[in-house]
Amino acid sequence: MKLSHLILAASSLLCTTAATAQNPAAYRLFDNTGKEITFSGMIDSLARAEVVFVGENHNCPISHWMEYEITQALHGIHGPALVLGEEMMEADNQLILDEYMNRRISYDRFEAEARLWPNYSTDYYPVVFYAKDNNIPFVATNVPRRYANAVSNDGLECLASFSDEARQYMAPLPISFTYNDEEAAGRFGAMAMLSRRSPEEMRRLAEAQALKDATMAWFIARNLPRNGRFLHINGSMHSDSREGIIPYLQQYRPGTRIATVTSLRLDDISTLDPEYLGLADFYIVAPTTFPTSY
Repeated sequence: MKLSHLILAASSLLCTTAATAQNPAAYRLFDNTGKEITFSGMIDSLARAEVVFVGENHNCPISHWMEYEITQALHGIHGPALVLGEEMMEADNQLILDEYMNRRISYDRFEAEARLWPNYSTDYYPVVFYAKDNNIPFVATNVPRRYANAVSNDGLECLASFSDEARQYMAPLPISFTYNDEEAAGRFGAMAMLSRRSPEEMRRLAEAQALKDATMAWFIARNLPRNGRFLHINGSMHSDSREGIIPYLQQYRPGTRIATVTSLRLDDISTLDPEYLGLADFYIVAPTTFPTSY
């Protein structure tokens, strides 16, 4: 081969390598066997479930973008049968949320009065606006944080002292709860080390999480129409390994067909590390180098 041809071939290889390096993947999707799948393949499967849980990393833009895309895709399939809900809205703000969705109050008043998360405008607004624009019912599923805070201070038994009006914003009492030290360490271990919580404080923290999970399950069950579909957005810890919300939903609505999605940030997204298998039916995997929203 002539020298000029060798130089041309080497230049072509360098350009190809550079182009590959300049175009890294922003995310990949995997199924529960670790096989990479397409978005349409994932949606085809999710569409067969009655309730879909999308577990997110709260500050990952890829998670939030995929929530929007999943919402659009499932709405395109289910139409008016679809209902949305999310952890980030609290049940006592349902009236405010309904007034905003029905264009009875301005966005400014909604933002001021609905106790929205600080990253609402960057991360949650697109799905809520899509629901508003397409008349999709939207449910505020989470317990008001003041009641979760009361439980983290005084335990689940304190809920019996609240009024009937207060209890309409939480799951029916008593809330079933079994404490497992190992499970709590897995869910809250880092928090415990950072805050130096005592074993009793850890138990009450787990009880507060149980109140949140049970309440989200209760409002999903109450607002899932006959032959309807429900898409719920929550932090991944609330649905990973079919724990958190899901056992309560099966208690309140036995036999519900459920599908789960979780979000991961990994150094290498070319494959799914087997240690994560079992967390969900589908995985949204973004690189750790992808910027966060806060």
